[in-house]
Amino acid sequence: MNQDQLKGKWKQLTGETKKKWSKLTDDDLQHVDGNKEKLIGKIQERYGKSREDAEREVNAWEDDNK
Repeated sequence: MNQDQLKGKWKQLTGETKKKWSKLTDDDLQHVDGNKEKLIGKIQERYGKSREDAEREVNAWEDDNK
């Protein structure tokens, strides 16, 4: 899923995002607003993960939600 597709589907995907990463708040998701880099950063922040781990999770999640 490219950045434009993610941004376009973001409102639909926020529920799935909250299921996957329950520590993300509504404010976090509003801030991310479909931006993959921001999502990776928020996951790093909330879960204490490395950038590589967060990016791997987001990529897998994107593949599951195509």
